[in-house]
Amino acid sequence: MSLVDAGSSTSIGTLIVDDQALVRAGFRMILEIEPDLHVVGEAADGDQAVAQVAALKPDVVLMDVRMPGVDGIAATRRIMTDASCRTRVVMLTTFDIDEYVYEALKAGASGFLLKDVQPELLVAGIRAVHAGEPLLSPTVTRRMIETFVDRPRTVDQGARKRLASLTPRERETLQLLARGLTNAEIAGDLFVSETTAKTHVARVLTKLALRDRVQAVIYAYETGVVSEEPRRSP
Repeated sequence: MSLVDAGSSTSIGTLIVDDQALVRAGFRMILEIEPDLHVVGEAADGDQAVAQVAALKPDVVLMDVRMPGVDGIAATRRIMTDASCRTRVVMLTTFDIDEYVYEALKAGASGFLLKDVQPELLVAGIRAVHAGEPLLSPTVTRRMIETFVDRPRTVDQGARKRLASLTPRERETLQLLARGLTNAEIAGDLFVSETTAKTHVARVLTKLALRDRVQAVIYAYETGVVSEEPRRSP
């Protein structure tokens, strides 16, 4: 699913978190003209964001990365400690990709948007995340892995044990998910229908207790699955 066609007939409650009032006002103006989006509240820092999520239970949070006091990454981590929380967090940044990307995604963010994103892409991005799609392009995924794959890391042995629950086909699916591929692209690699690929993805996420596809990228990195990644057929 592309950003521009990820629509939804469901009303999507959005919380805007940014320390600059003008930025919040700008995003609010964009969102409030959309019939299926409504802004449930605003917050100027991470502490306020955590409190507002608990009180308002928004579907999606637009979260600034850099804020005084509690920043967006720390706030996201606190929000996601609640296992029952259904809120999805989209990080807002002025950078295409930087040192915050991996930590933000690991904290539980579902993707990134630039602050100067075009209005139609902002709206479509919110709809996509609400629908369960990752807001992280394959290009960004590859760059993230390239940036962090050589860093020292402690492999989560408990997480690696869960890999044993996957069938060989599901493990292949995880490897492809780790590259940020869409269901259609996974289907092409595995020579199956897109519906079958979607089923494989759902089973991988369920067996590994992962919230979404972005978390599958983090899991694959931390368990070393990315080093097993197969090359795509030409």
